[in-house]
Amino acid sequence: MPPLTIIEWVLVCLVFVWSGFVRSGLGFGGAALAMPLMLFIIDNPLLWLPIVATHLLIFSALTVYNRLREVDWKYLKKAMLILLVPKLIGVFGLLSLPNDLLVIIIYAITFCYGLAYVFNYSFKSGNRLVDNILLVMGGYASGTSLIGAPLISAVFVRHVAIEKLRNTLFVAWMILVAIKMSAFVVFEIDLQFKYALYLLPVAAIGHYLGLNMHNRLIRDGGDKYKRMLGMVLVAICGYGLLTALA
Repeated sequence: MPPLTIIEWVLVCLVFVWSGFVRSGLGFGGAALAMPLMLFIIDNPLLWLPIVATHLLIFSALTVYNRLREVDWKYLKKAMLILLVPKLIGVFGLLSLPNDLLVIIIYAITFCYGLAYVFNYSFKSGNRLVDNILLVMGGYASGTSLIGAPLISAVFVRHVAIEKLRNTLFVAWMILVAIKMSAFVVFEIDLQFKYALYLLPVAAIGHYLGLNMHNRLIRDGGDKYKRMLGMVLVAICGYGLLTALA
């Protein structure tokens, strides 16, 4: 972790509060909606991803440890068979692609998510072929940068009962993140455990706020919040792309 100013540390803390809030409030998107903000502070995905992954493992485990009966294990196993190979390919890309290209990929994918939210477009699956395509794309995006959640969630929504959806997704995230963290260990990537612990309390604040907002977001569909998120993401990622491509 390079030296940061006090203002930069304050911004980092706010981003991790936001990440925790989105993750527990919507059940997905903690990395996808926060990673562009992190890259504005330090444009190195391999620095942030281990921290985000550690937090995801901790808070997902805390959320589902006493709710394992509320997990659709049958569909989870089926989906993981499709997700595994593109996930591994994505992890290899993360470890081998130039950092500048990774930054552009993250901004571009998140920019598309932002546009979808602005225009109230939902990634939907209507048949098995589309299911598999979305899972493959989501698995690869998850492997490169942990931002495949919206695509994967679109498939899970069609197959998992709403009362089991969030918990099933959390277990899926835990499995996918465990694969990525294992690859980090194998390739001797710094897991940034010290900074993950430093930022754990602020992420916990966001996690708590998100848990309290979850039922409200589910009740009203979250459309208003997603549209606001989309406008912010489009502005941030659009600027980020212009800067990265300049």
